[in-house]
Order: sequence, then structure tokens, then C-alpha cells
Amino acid sequence: MQVEIRKPVRGYFYIAAAALLWAGAASLGRAAFIGRLPGLQALHPIEPLILSQCRATFSFLALLLFLGLSRGWRRLRLPVADLGLLVLIGVLGVAASNYFYYLAIQKTNVATAIIVQYTAPIWVLLYMVARRLQRPTLPRVGAVGLAVIGIALVIGLFGSAGLRLDMIGLFAALLAAFSFAFYNIGGHKVLARHDRWTVLLYTTCSASLFWLIVNPPSKIAAGHYSGEQWLFLLTFSLLSVLAPFSFYFAGLQHLEPTRAIVVSCLEPVFSIVIAAIALGETMRPLQVLGILFVLAAIILVQLPDRKSEEPMLLIEPVE
Repeated sequence: MQVEIRKPVRGYFYIAAAALLWAGAASLGRAAFIGRLPGLQALHPIEPLILSQCRATFSFLALLLFLGLSRGWRRLRLPVADLGLLVLIGVLGVAASNYFYYLAIQKTNVATAIIVQYTAPIWVLLYMVARRLQRPTLPRVGAVGLAVIGIALVIGLFGSAGLRLDMIGLFAALLAAFSFAFYNIGGHKVLARHDRWTVLLYTTCSASLFWLIVNPPSKIAAGHYSGEQWLFLLTFSLLSVLAPFSFYFAGLQHLEPTRAIVVSCLEPVFSIVIAAIALGETMRPLQVLGILFVLAAIILVQLPDRKSEEPMLLIEPVE
């Protein structure tokens, strides 16, 4: 009994760690768009496409080198049947969610991008219910609703920040939500058969190849990015993709998609808390209430469904 309890708790920890890293990455990404990188002089702004492409490519190359040397190149092979799903997760999941999220931030503001992207728990729950993989129990529906409302309060949606309804930005944020939901569902499935490092390697590989087609090296060279910017992009890639996605995929090995994506709603909570601690920003009462809503959602979504069994929770993580 103790083992069964310990595994979900470990999954919550992994997802929370990923959310913490993503919270820091969101602020750095915004700084890159406007040419105000931390600790550096004013630089030419970095476009969302370059930021997304470098995140995937640098992470893939670093992971390929590490796994190839530590495990041997032959052990990195996968069955052909799984390659198709991993390519879809890499392109329609990881690459699309990264790009459309940063495009939404650029075109609108952080509040709009976050609140629309974090409707993803709704889409995951609807999919799971439609496929009859889960029942629409009151705790699940309530947890998803609390999480979305909590994020709206945390980011100050009802205050001065508000939604900025640029149609391109709004549509981009919605696509980011669908992509986020997709790689939660698809990632959980493939992680039942392969360890998270292999899954992360192939998803970042497919994302990198996709970006090479969309944005070939000749266009990247035309951007004339400085050495400082390339150093930032390398560091940013490792901190915003390689580290958090390894944690997130580890969490998906222990949690089914609805629980995992509700816990990921801690990202904007961490952003507010970090700003309060590091920058001395004051948290308003509504923001505190929003944090409590998100925490309540995480507690609520983990309540067991006693009326039916959940087959997706029976998947044994591959370490």
C-alpha cells in the first residue's frame, strides 16, 4: 500500500518541479522578445520562432550526446510503431505548444497567453471522458474549474492586466492549449513503454527537424545574432526545455493526464511567488485567493474515484 501512495506523490513532485522551471523561463522569454536580457546590454530582440527552434535543437543535441556516450548509440533505437507517435508529440505537441505560447505572449500579453493556454486541463478532461478513459466525476470537473479560475485570479485577469484580445495572439494561445493537452495525453501513453529520456530525445529530435524545414539555417544566419545571444539561447534551452520536460515526462509516468495537467497549473503561481520574493512585488488578496484555488484543485483532482477503476493509473513507470 505504501508503494502505491508513494508513486503518485513522486509524480506530483516532478510536475511541480517542471512548473517551477517553466515559470522562470516565461519571464526570460518575454525579456528576449523586447531585447532586455538579464545581465546583458540591450540586444536585438529574439523572435518567438528562433527561441522555440533553439530550445528544441540545443536540447536535442545535448541529450543525444549524453545518452549516446552513457548508454551507447544502439540502445537509443525504438520500434518503428512508436516513432510515428513520438514525431507527432514532438511536432504537434512540444514544438507547437512552445511556439504558439511565445507568439501569444508577443502579440498580446502574459495574462492572455497563460489563461488561454491553461484551458488545456478542460480539453484533456473532455478527451478522457469522450474516450471513456475517465468518468466526469464531481472532483475532476471541480478541480479543472478551480484550476482555471485560480490562474485567472493569480495573473490579475480581473485587474489592470486583463485580457488583450489580439485575434492572432488569442488564436495562438488556443493552439498552444490544444498542443499542451495533446502531448499530455500522447506522452502518457508512450511513456508506458519507454523511459522518459528516450521519449524526450525523439520528441526534441522531431521538433528540431521540423523547425529546420520551417526555418532553415540560412534564415537563422540572416538574423545576425551576437555571441551573447547564442549563449543565452543555449542556457535558456537547457533550463526551459531539457530540465523541465525531463521532470514533466517523469511525472506523466506516475500520473494520468488530467492530474498531471492540473498540477502544471502551478506554473503561473510560481511566477507570482518568485516575483514577490525576488523582486519585492506585492501579492494582492485576489492573487492569494487564486493560489489557494489552484492548490485546492490539485488536492481535489487526486481524490480516488471509488465507483470505477481507472486503467490509465495502472501503467507501471519505466525508469
